[in-house]
Amino acid sequence: MKNIYIIAIAFLIVSCSSNLEDLNKNTKDPDSVSGESLFTGAQKALVDQIVQINVNENNTKLWSQFLQETTYTDESNYDQVTRTIPENLWSAIYKDALKDLDEAGKIISATTYLSPEDQYTNNKLMIIEIMKTYAFSHLVETFGNIPYTEALNIDILTPAYDDGMTIYKDLIARLSTAINDLDTSQKSFVVGDNIFNGDVTSWKKFANSLKLRMGMLLADADDAFAKTTIESAITSGIITSSNENAHMHYLSSAPNTHPVHTNVILSGRNDFVGGATLIDMMNTLNDPRRPLWFKTVGGVYVGGEIGSPSAYSNHSPLSDQVTAADAPGVIMSYSEIQFLLAEGAERGYDTGDTAANHYTNAVTASINEWGGSATDVATYLAQPTVDYTTLIGTQTWRQVIGIQRWISLFNRGPEAWTSIRAMDYPILATPTEAVSGFPNRYTYPIVEQTINATNYTAASSAIGGDLAETKLFWDKF
Repeated sequence: MKNIYIIAIAFLIVSCSSNLEDLNKNTKDPDSVSGESLFTGAQKALVDQIVQINVNENNTKLWSQFLQETTYTDESNYDQVTRTIPENLWSAIYKDALKDLDEAGKIISATTYLSPEDQYTNNKLMIIEIMKTYAFSHLVETFGNIPYTEALNIDILTPAYDDGMTIYKDLIARLSTAINDLDTSQKSFVVGDNIFNGDVTSWKKFANSLKLRMGMLLADADDAFAKTTIESAITSGIITSSNENAHMHYLSSAPNTHPVHTNVILSGRNDFVGGATLIDMMNTLNDPRRPLWFKTVGGVYVGGEIGSPSAYSNHSPLSDQVTAADAPGVIMSYSEIQFLLAEGAERGYDTGDTAANHYTNAVTASINEWGGSATDVATYLAQPTVDYTTLIGTQTWRQVIGIQRWISLFNRGPEAWTSIRAMDYPILATPTEAVSGFPNRYTYPIVEQTINATNYTAASSAIGGDLAETKLFWDKF
């Protein structure tokens, strides 16, 4: 009998101990995840970062002087350090976007799908490649030299930094390959693509438009390469109407609302008002987009002084349209493309039309995209202070195109910031308590100085110093 008890107890111990490992297992976490799910999450993480207004992550709307902070003005004064902004952006793009995109591609490649979805695999992989190219291009435009060749290798903890120009040209080559390999007769993501809903033709046009944008950014650094890149993108097929704009489809309820709505409305904070640089310019030009972007104070539009605390009650806050929960998270627009083509025409590239016509198309599209009327467009363009032919007689094309492109890129901080650096217009105000000159780049994350010191030092030296004022390889003027 004693032996029976011993055996029974031993059996119970073994039975219980065999399940001990389950005690530390989170039953709510999936054992595996689909590549499509990773793609969806990475896509949102990337676009969230691009359109973000949160000062901990993205200050380009402040640096473009579209907005001004009401109370805490560090970021308006070019402070990148207090909130470790470069680290936050670096992590968001590399970890939350690029790493998941890379893993999504690996899982999709290894997955056996049932017909007919098995025929969509290549298109899915090419769309992932386009998104990875977009993410890397944003990093290069923000920092300069970055980890690239070794960046996504989990076995390399201290990746080397690659040359920015070399990366950029390689990204354009990768875009060209993806464009050529997309099969518009087949589908791609059946669900989970919150930009184009899996429409391959739209992805191809976006990729060509991104190629156009990237090529134009190189025009002052390598004109011949830029010309070839731009003309090939146009030939292959770019965005040709506002209906083809690339934007994230945000929802009307949390947690998938537009980041501006999240940080302005859901937070219940009054941290931002319109910047004086933008609002003063729009007042001078009688710009019909003012009521679409801002609210009035005492019947007029008043911008906050750049770099100074600007009481919310005394300055124009953002409009309900801009802060809407389901506002589109635009990453590429027809208006932007037409401004780029206007620049290309002035540079002598074959864009299919004159600079004046592209400019007119761009301004028209911008007003229409925000809900302006045909009368608004006609009245605005008829002004000597806006009409291209009139202005080009007294101003350079960089100034004429640069100012209107900057206005049209409102609420699109990174693109506006890049346009300012590339075109050198408009002339911005000097913040009242600026801690540096105009930031031509984000400084490298402090963590890179500690865990990747050798490569950080080499990269800093290669670009001319890890300073906010250091101009990047494409910024020649």
